[in-house]
Amino acid sequence: MTTRLSCDVLVVGARCAGASTAMLLARGGLRVLLIDRSDYGADTISTHALMRAGVLQLRRWGLLPRIEQAHTPPIRDTAFHYGDDVVEIAIGESHGVSALCAPRRTLLDRVLVDAATEAGVDVRFRHSLVQLTRTPGGRVTGALLRGATDEPIEVQAELVTGADGIGSSVARLVGAPFLRQCSFASAIIYGHWPGLAARGYRWYFRPGASAGVIPTNDRLHCVFAAMPAARYRAGLRGVAGYRRILAEAAPDIAAALDPVVSDGPVWTFAGRPGFMRQAWGPGWALVGDAGYFKDPLTAHGMTDALRDAELLSRAVIEGTEQALARYAATRDELSLPLLAATDAVASFDWDLETVRQHHCAVAAATKAEVEHLAALDEVPRKSAIPAPALGRRTQFQEVMQ
Repeated sequence: MTTRLSCDVLVVGARCAGASTAMLLARGGLRVLLIDRSDYGADTISTHALMRAGVLQLRRWGLLPRIEQAHTPPIRDTAFHYGDDVVEIAIGESHGVSALCAPRRTLLDRVLVDAATEAGVDVRFRHSLVQLTRTPGGRVTGALLRGATDEPIEVQAELVTGADGIGSSVARLVGAPFLRQCSFASAIIYGHWPGLAARGYRWYFRPGASAGVIPTNDRLHCVFAAMPAARYRAGLRGVAGYRRILAEAAPDIAAALDPVVSDGPVWTFAGRPGFMRQAWGPGWALVGDAGYFKDPLTAHGMTDALRDAELLSRAVIEGTEQALARYAATRDELSLPLLAATDAVASFDWDLETVRQHHCAVAAATKAEVEHLAALDEVPRKSAIPAPALGRRTQFQEVMQ
């Protein structure tokens, strides 16, 4: 038997981008169904680091205390190691943010999903997208899902939002075109380690190798080793490749880890060039890595996922074609400089002075992002929205046809 559901917005993917988008839409008065094919609280590949814009968003949404209360260490400084030269930067107070943080995904994703549930989102795990439904004219009108026990579910929705990562099924099914594709990719291997003393972010760069040390929950540090994807494919894999790259990029960290046993497995991201897809179309939208992915070497993916959740949810709540066009334009304007600078870093085609300049470009793009988000007005929550919310649905339906 097929179950039939209806909602204003179906969000596919319950990670950073999807759970945040669903939460914000529900706070804005829309009926939201959020699905994910994994389990609640499942881990995923991530470098964990949030930059100022990401922390700003969590604070705006009232969720930062939950992250802090889970013993996520505050990050008050960062250091860039260019060979033997070290550039230290204090994290000053700005826009109400005086420290950064790097929560494990098992914490951050749960906090966002819990907040979405509290806002009224219908959250369903172990549910997967099978196909999209359309009008004869091609507008997306919903989806066919497979439930946790393989039961078919038909969902009617005014908007289907793909927040389902790099290999987004929503993006594939709607044929979302690429607006920009990058040329380079780094391979990253990381693990979680006890016993390190670093209290801030530490980034290491030497020709052909990079590394990072990121304090996270449970008194652990996420320690990653990065290399050109081609070098990884040539044989520098697994724990042996991890330790070799660490020894090249950050010999002091490699030595400190030599007698230590990691907490859990070593994770590997084999690399994929960044891209930007069209952000929306008739009855569909993309958010997070589904629409815009950049190499993880600049550790900015989660921050931009939270940013785009904010931008998209505002546009959907406003419910006009102009608002959705602004979402796409703003996402592109804020993202393209960071995408280009990250691709340059991921190329490993740099000397130490050149990579510093690439990081200056990253910093400039990050500052523009923070200033844009800090200038946004508060979005009214459900309690502040007039009762006849159906008017918004009717207007939205007309816009998306």
